[in-house]
Order: sequence, then structure tokens, then C-alpha cells
Amino acid sequence: MKGTVVFDSVYGNTKKVAEAIAEQIRADGHSADILNLGESEAKKVEADFMFVGSPTRMGRPTKKAKAFVEGLNPEYWRNRPIVTFDTVGPMSEDEEKRKAWLARVENSAATRMRDQARARGIKVLSDVLHIAVTGFKGPLAPDALDQARDFTHRFVTSLK
Repeated sequence: MKGTVVFDSVYGNTKKVAEAIAEQIRADGHSADILNLGESEAKKVEADFMFVGSPTRMGRPTKKAKAFVEGLNPEYWRNRPIVTFDTVGPMSEDEEKRKAWLARVENSAATRMRDQARARGIKVLSDVLHIAVTGFKGPLAPDALDQARDFTHRFVTSLK
């Protein structure tokens, strides 16, 4: 199967998460392409599944990420799963506090992109992936990339 990871990144944190997701897709035996919306024009993406990510900026995705989701072809993506993910911060460095807060995040880039795509009839996984950033510009939380890989592995192995 072929996966594509599409993302926008402001300080490089979302890029690191996208790269970890793509690495895990490949580790699970599939091919993975990466599209950085900050470096290239949004293009037509064709894959069996896709991850779309953005940093959370004032509770929202970046303009480029939002425009990408808005430009998705509903006919093509109606029966191909999409996962949305985001980086959220600044967070506490305390792992338990961070996990509790992330479990309650409702107003974020990932949830908004998920809801935006669903409103257009696109198949989007209910669960979103929130990755903590401990400072305003970073770094990622110590367990962030492992969390991204674990989430990706569970998702990819659930595909038939």
C-alpha cells in the first residue's frame, strides 16, 4: 500500500513528526511519500491512505494546511482513510500533565482539519494525533516521536 504524509511546519516540529510517521509507514512494509506544503505547491495526492498535519496556531491549522484539505477530491478520498495530526504547545514538561491535557484538546489544527474534511464527505479517522511541543517554538516533548510512530503503527496495521 502507498501512504502519503502531507504537512505544513512553522518551526520544524511538525516536519519532524511527519518524517517519523513516514519512517514508520515504511518500517511497516508500505511506501510513503512526503509533501511539505511550505516548500511546494499543493498537488493532487493519490495514495491508499494519507496523514495530514499542521501546527496548531491559535486553535487552527495553518492557511496552507486548511487550503490543502479544502482542495481534496471528495470522490477520490471518500473511501480512502485520512488521519489528521498536529503539534500543540507550549506544554508542560511533566509527562502526566501533558498526556492529560492532550486527551482533552478539542480546539486544534487536527480536529479542525478532520471536521473540515468530514463536512465534505471525506473519510477521516475519528482519532486525531496530537503531539506536544514543550516550548513556544519547541522542542518536541521527549516522547513525541515515539508517540507518533506508535500511533502510525497501530493505524497502518489496522488497514486491510
